[in-house]
Amino acid sequence: MERLLNLTMCLMATSRFITVSQLGELVEGYEPGATEEEQEAFRRMFERDKAYLREIGIPLETGTDSAFSDEVGYRIRRGDYALPDIALAPDEAAALALAGSLWSTTALAGPAASALRKLAAGGAAVDDGGLGALDGFEPRVDATDPAFEPCLAAVQAGRAIRFPYRKVVETGVTERHVEPWGVLSWRGRWYLAGHDVVRGAPRVFRLSRFAGPVRPVGLGGAVRVPPDVDLHAMVSAQAPPDQVRTATLAVRRGTGHALRRHAGPASATLPASATLPASATRPTPAADMDLVQMEFADTERFARWIVGSGPDVIVLEPPELRAAVVARLRAAAAGTAGVCEAAAVPGGR
Repeated sequence: MERLLNLTMCLMATSRFITVSQLGELVEGYEPGATEEEQEAFRRMFERDKAYLREIGIPLETGTDSAFSDEVGYRIRRGDYALPDIALAPDEAAALALAGSLWSTTALAGPAASALRKLAAGGAAVDDGGLGALDGFEPRVDATDPAFEPCLAAVQAGRAIRFPYRKVVETGVTERHVEPWGVLSWRGRWYLAGHDVVRGAPRVFRLSRFAGPVRPVGLGGAVRVPPDVDLHAMVSAQAPPDQVRTATLAVRRGTGHALRRHAGPASATLPASATLPASATRPTPAADMDLVQMEFADTERFARWIVGSGPDVIVLEPPELRAAVVARLRAAAAGTAGVCEAAAVPGGR
């Protein structure tokens, strides 16, 4: 596809006809070769590309430029192919700028920003005349969950996936095998809707509760969304409401300032947790640590925030939050150990 784009841009870049041999030198992706067999393979490739461009409606013109050569050449008249100038009303420009500004933290941020720059270069008022009328209102689609991009890619490819998943108030992780149907946002949370292969039923999974990497399985195109499925209704019906709980944390003095702004002091004596397993032991905070309490609703998201503080924050309660933090710290330690081992081996990567 990139070769076809390069070919199209090359044929539009000049008003004269460009011969096949010249295209072989100018277009990235073409390799005319030195032998007769290589040159023949290149010409067959060009014939296929030429036929495809015409098939999709690109007006590829054939002719000769007698001023330079009698050899047949090709070109694309810019006026026959290029789109006319885009004129946007102020409300249309504002809508586009608003939509483009939403995707600030995912792989869609790059294409969105590029589209806005192109509109601005063409004279569309997507800056001062676009979002200027919406001062004080800066929406964002929070799609920082690591599972967002692989799940979206699996939906687009129609490919089944496997992933570890942790339910609410559960410390254990279960392996899921899902045929993905869609990735949707509901009440500020992202969900994967699909068919749970093991359970044989439609299921909804919150992306923030994925406890590990998403692994594609099977062939692409194998998953088909049933025509009678309403994904929005499915997510709204199955997505459980947030259950607000209280976490007890030990925070080292002089650290965790961002966390402390949202937390309050905790009792110096910790109550016995009714949910603490009999085999589990609660860590003893160091003498230079303060006990604080903070409400949270999403275990995985809160755990990712706590992990950023390293050893300066220790989770005392609840057990499922502590398990999520410990799992992330162990994964980070294992990854660091792997890098150190590779660096110790000559030529290791």
